[in-house]
Amino acid sequence: MVDEIMTDAISGPDALTAEDLPQAVALSAALSWPHRLEDWRFACGLGHGLALRIGDRLIASACAWSYGDKFATVGSIIVDNQFQGQRLGSRIFDALMSTLGGRSVILVATLDGLELYRRRGFVTFDQNCQYQGIAANLTEDRASQGVEPAEGTDLPAVLELDGAATAMTRRELIARLIEAGDLRVLRGQDGRPHGFAITREFGRGHVIGPVVAESSDDARKLLADALSRLQGKFVRIDTSIGSELGAWLVTQGLAHVDTLNTMVRGDPPQPSGPARVYGLASQSLG
Repeated sequence: MVDEIMTDAISGPDALTAEDLPQAVALSAALSWPHRLEDWRFACGLGHGLALRIGDRLIASACAWSYGDKFATVGSIIVDNQFQGQRLGSRIFDALMSTLGGRSVILVATLDGLELYRRRGFVTFDQNCQYQGIAANLTEDRASQGVEPAEGTDLPAVLELDGAATAMTRRELIARLIEAGDLRVLRGQDGRPHGFAITREFGRGHVIGPVVAESSDDARKLLADALSRLQGKFVRIDTSIGSELGAWLVTQGLAHVDTLNTMVRGDPPQPSGPARVYGLASQSLG
């Protein structure tokens, strides 16, 4: 707890800058989040963030990512433990929400933030299950089963799949993820991608996501391919509780470590066509 003089000295919210990010890493590490400086830089380069400070000290952060004019996600909402109980979470979160216009806003809620979000009209529409661990040596699923490296001409189809599955415009996100990671596609008999997965370095090892596919069977093919190239390495996957992947992921060496509410203020996204999201790029980015 802080005294009144220190509370009065808090400035902001104002823009979270590149110079703040080393301190942002410390804030997230205090919560046992695995985010590296590179992870903060990547996420902040795609969206915008706000900060609360005392002098040069960062004491709170909140970030948002807009996908077209209908949807946005928010995350990295952290208040230094020393400053809990001062309503700083409300202060920075309300300021962040005011930057998003009339968009429907989606977040994955930590238990600490759940009541804050409920009071602001957020409702649960899904649950996110986090799986992580050392990827096992695969046997029966090791074959690529139609999964192959993407070609340059596949990008329009990948963006079309992502847009249909998410109901969002995420062109910049997908392009940046491809630059940072490895894009693989599940090619159909028509020669077109019918699913895709992006693997990249994140946190303690690698994250597989987004994973977009037309069925859970196809999602398993994409994930098996990715895991076969990450054997013996630390891997994280965030997937919906309804994805039908949980039991299978455990057989691949990953443990179910957390389940959190996915919440929305406004209308939840409505996919069109058979494609669905089977793995998130991250809990913040969606």
